Amino acid sequence: MNPILVIGATGTVGRQVVSQLIAAGSPVRAMTRNPDAAKLPPQVQIVRGDLTVPETLDACLDNTDAVFLVWTALPSAVAPALQRITQRARRIVYLSAPLKTPHPLFQQPNLLRSMFEQIERTVETSGAPWTFLRPGMFAANALLWWAPQIRAGNIVRWPYLAVPTAPIDERDIAAVAVRALREEGHAGAEYVLTGPQSLTHSEQISTIAKVLGRDRVSKKSLPAKRAANSSPSARSPPSTCSSMPGPPPSATPPTSHPSSRKSLAHPQNPFAPGSPTTSPPFAREAKGQSHRAERPRPVVPCRAI
Repeated sequence: MNPILVIGATGTVGRQVVSQLIAAGSPVRAMTRNPDAAKLPPQVQIVRGDLTVPETLDACLDNTDAVFLVWTALPSAVAPALQRITQRARRIVYLSAPLKTPHPLFQQPNLLRSMFEQIERTVETSGAPWTFLRPGMFAANALLWWAPQIRAGNIVRWPYLAVPTAPIDERDIAAVAVRALREEGHAGAEYVLTGPQSLTHSEQISTIAKVLGRDRVSKKSLPAKRAANSSPSARSPPSTCSSMPGPPPSATPPTSHPSSRKSLAHPQNPFAPGSPTTSPPFAREAKGQSHRAERPRPVVPCRAI
């Protein structure tokens, strides 16, 4: 059995794909720019590769059955890298975004969206079998957006408290990816992936506070213009962690998508008790001590090798 190549194997979703492929009995090859820092399981074949240096991709792609692709490079690298990937890959599963969902959250023109569209067009016209995964908001975004403020005190300032999203756990995204990589019948499919419940950002923060026993945590709306000049944790959602940039306050609720629940392993609320999203990263700092997240994976930023 040939290995499955994971490009983006040390990111939030990539690590989960690696772990679940191993659990399913598939040989895994992980591509990273820095193998010495990968910290992947010993069963994984770690290879050095860089999307911005296309000649490094050939050895990574040799004798692989499928490729899981998380794009982690600049737009200028798309054409030369994908030329090599599409010529050699027998199957491509690409972690994209909900580009076709008719919702303001996912229809904002920006450079990241344009790059995703370019990648999809290139893959679609290559002749290689492909599957596109379109997750919405990552549950792990909460670690960047709100965890620093919750650890620091009892007030969370955020510009989009009333905006509903259906956050999805990265393990669920990986579960769909693993099935698409290992099974037949997914060629040409585009899977919109959401969590099981639509919650406003205010409700998500309240759930985290309740799980932590922090009844005194309050939320204060932060004007979007002020958010742009504030600390990173209070700015609009960064494109590196969610599928698209921050939602406009007038966004209508994105409901949980029924097709995303058929093959998911963790259909619970990602902010409910017992979820790793609500564990040590949100704990308050001890006086005189700095906080270090004890959760080894997923990590933030979400889509970086």
